[in-house]
This record gives sequence, C-alpha cells and structure tokens, in this order.
Amino acid sequence: MTVYFIGAGPGAADLITVRGARTLAAAPVCLYAGSLVPRELLAECPPDARLVDTAQLNLDEIIAECVRAHAAGQDVARLHSGDPSIFSAVAEQMRRLDAAGIPYEVVPGVPAFAAAAAALKRELTVPTVGQTVILTRIAQQATPMPPGEDLATLGRSGALLVLHLATRYVDRVVDELLPHYGAECPVAVVAMASRPDELILRGTLADIAAQVKGAGLVRTAVILVGRTLGAEQFRDSHLYSAERDRHEC
Repeated sequence: MTVYFIGAGPGAADLITVRGARTLAAAPVCLYAGSLVPRELLAECPPDARLVDTAQLNLDEIIAECVRAHAAGQDVARLHSGDPSIFSAVAEQMRRLDAAGIPYEVVPGVPAFAAAAAALKRELTVPTVGQTVILTRIAQQATPMPPGEDLATLGRSGALLVLHLATRYVDRVVDELLPHYGAECPVAVVAMASRPDELILRGTLADIAAQVKGAGLVRTAVILVGRTLGAEQFRDSHLYSAERDRHEC
C-alpha cells in the first residue's frame, strides 16, 4: 500500500489536479482535513471508501489510521488543502511513516498564494520591478520562526512577501514592514481564494489594517505586500522579445 499526500488546492473543488482526483478515486481510505478541504471532493472517493476527518485528530491518531490501512493493504489518500510543500505539516507525518516503514508519495496541488495571484489578476514577478517572492508567516502562538526569518529581516529585501496565517496580526505586519516598504506600498489580502465567498481587499500599508479589521478577517487568508502588485510601467519580458535569440532555451 501507499499513503498519497494529495494537495486538494486552495478551495474550489475543481482546482485539484487530474492526478490528485484520480488517486482519490482509487483509494479505499481517505484522511481529509475537514475544516479546510471542500466537501465536494469526497464525492470523488469510492462509494465504499473509509472517510476519516482529521480535523480533531492529533498526529499519533492520524498515523494510527495509516498503520491500520497498511496492515490491511489499503492505499490511503491523505487530502491536504493547498499544496503539501508549504505550511502543510506533512514533514512530521512523513517522518513517522518512515519510522513505521510505510511508503508514501506526494501529489502536488495549487497553493493558496497562486490562487490569490489569480484572483488579483497579477503576475507576482514583474521585469525590473520584482523578481523574488517570499512565502512566510509570523510567529505568534504557533512554532517560533527560525533566527533570521523574522518579518523585519525579510522585509529588508524589498521582495514581494506572501504572509500566511497573519491576518489576525495585521497591525504587527504593518508596523514591521513600514520602515522597509513605506506607507504607500501596495498590499492585497485575499480570503477564501477560489471559493464562492472569496473576498479581496486592496490598499496600501497605510490603510490595509483598517480594511482587514472592517471585514472581520482572522483566518483562511493571505496577505501580499510588494511593489509588483501595483506595477504598471515596466519593461517587457525578454522571453517574448523580438531580439531574443531563438536558439535560447
């Protein structure tokens, strides 16, 4: 058997990958994050599949379900929101599966920041304006950030920042980034990206905190901060330039 870590995407059920949907449809056991994964995806599971909502389970209980399926020779679809590569808590699950000798594979998904960029109709990397995107969060009640990865340090780069799990602490975000980005730096907040109740806030570091509080946002949103969000005058990409050597890769 194999445990398949599947990225369910940012929210819309049809943003799961074809591979993810096919894997889900073939697995007799599905462990899903009930508070984040769209319920419509469960309809892709086999009619007789064992469905386990992991929202209220701890790590030991989740791994116990995998061990149980392993003993029965049953594949497991471990359905996570977004993409398993970032802020998904799959690393500790993989470590436990390694110790138990249980094989696993990863099926990528559409991450929340990509869905947010799509909702904003923005490319996050714009020629001559910004070519770096930093995906991060802030430490509050969760695990502390490693040395050198605090918001003030990352902000010195001037790169576009995508902050997860940070809307509850928007005042702190603004205070730490103002010295590096300035009050007029464009900011966007996208909540429930790709879902029917998607909400987009656009502003600057000067006014975004008031907008977030006014909308009552505290979770399931990303904050994007950077010059590329407002870029209008910039050089065309070399990719489609008439002067580009057609033999370039």
